[in-house]
Amino acid sequence: MKRDQGGWTLIELLVVMSLIGVLASLALVQYRTSIQASKEAVLKADLFHMRDAIDQYYADKGSYPASLQSLVTDGYLRRVPDDPITRSADSWVTTPAEMDPNSPNATPGIYDVKSGADGVALDGTRYADWH
Repeated sequence: MKRDQGGWTLIELLVVMSLIGVLASLALVQYRTSIQASKEAVLKADLFHMRDAIDQYYADKGSYPASLQSLVTDGYLRRVPDDPITRSADSWVTTPAEMDPNSPNATPGIYDVKSGADGVALDGTRYADWH
């Protein structure tokens, strides 16, 4: 029998398939990491914009907004954004402002907003602790 015929041996095919499998799994891990990183970048931007809107509201009106929806109603935000981690606009955790000693009956309003997402970011910090 002649051995001059071209072709692949079973071992060569298995090696090539194994390499393709390893490369595909590396690509999948990188893809998932990049998706998570983009969600975290959107979360940071949303927190920045909502906090900026709260500051603008305070500068214009001299008091903090009663709710995040107040920022929408008064035109400081178009809408309350969805938390990209929880995929819900209802998961934001608000921090109330300190009571005004000159008007103890007034509602304090919202001083800050944080993500209500459980979990840890790629950098090892908790989403709920982001400032």
